[in-house]
Amino acid sequence: MSSVFAAALCLISCAAAGFGMALATGKAVEAVARQPEAASKINSILILGLALTESTAIYGFVTALIMLFIK
Repeated sequence: MSSVFAAALCLISCAAAGFGMALATGKAVEAVARQPEAASKINSILILGLALTESTAIYGFVTALIMLFIK
């Protein structure tokens, strides 16, 4: 039972990563709306940030799977 609770705690990082990606994407859209000439630079920085955030979610997911299936 405790491994299920620990896995659920690991999955909090997935939810937080999703929230962070949504927030970053919204801010990038606002930035492009303010300065359309900087769209390519904003886009490249956004893609890098989203990749790093997604890796955090994947690490949390893999850790949760390890806790559930390795006893």
